[in-house]
Amino acid sequence: MSYGPFDLTGRVALVTGGNAGIGLGMAEALAQAGADVAIWGTNEARNGAAAARLERTGRRVLALACDVGDAQAVEAAFARTLEAFGRVDGCFANAGVASAHAGGFETMTDEEWQRVQRINVDGVFHTFRAAARYMMGREGGGALVVTSSMAAIHGAARNEQYAASKGAVISMIRALAVEYARYGVRAHAILPGWVETAMTERKFADPKFQQYVKTRIPMRRWGEPEDFGGIAIYLMSDASRWHTGDCFVIDGGYTIF
Repeated sequence: MSYGPFDLTGRVALVTGGNAGIGLGMAEALAQAGADVAIWGTNEARNGAAAARLERTGRRVLALACDVGDAQAVEAAFARTLEAFGRVDGCFANAGVASAHAGGFETMTDEEWQRVQRINVDGVFHTFRAAARYMMGREGGGALVVTSSMAAIHGAARNEQYAASKGAVISMIRALAVEYARYGVRAHAILPGWVETAMTERKFADPKFQQYVKTRIPMRRWGEPEDFGGIAIYLMSDASRWHTGDCFVIDGGYTIF
């Protein structure tokens, strides 16, 4: 007999950046647990491929093109998601961009700094604002979950724009957890370690990086998108109904070693 509170049948999950990587790993697990799933992404081809993959779970799937850095686009996509499914029970703000600046902090441009904040911070703000407005007005509340990074708690040299963005959303989550608890809305952050995705493939191809970083992971392997499915199910399910404001470091033991 399965543990009933993990059953997401009849619920709807929204995953931004859900067309690849960690977002797709979470979306697929949520669908396998019974949830219908909406994924937002800017790459139409990836959206289509991800939707086809998710539909194999037998759940209803909606894939929308949405730039989360655009407030109006987010409002429109959220309205379309509600129109399609009638509800949103879990909102996973996973869309993000990596650093493009290879030099030191002192040479970083305003454009690079703002490019990262636009998606990684403003995009989360736009997404959670729409979700919180909806969830606070309905019975049962919901779950707000952001994908942060261990860069938020480590000294991420030459990566300050990314680290700052991922630290900001942790503070946002803690404030949301307190403000919206009275409405039954829970808020959490997930801090992934080194995960094999399109965002990290260039680093992982570097033999020196492999030598110095992989050997520091106690579990002796890179993370995979599927490693984030279980936490996504837990945070959206009734199993976490009295759990809010937490940060989950999922990195194979890297941070504590």
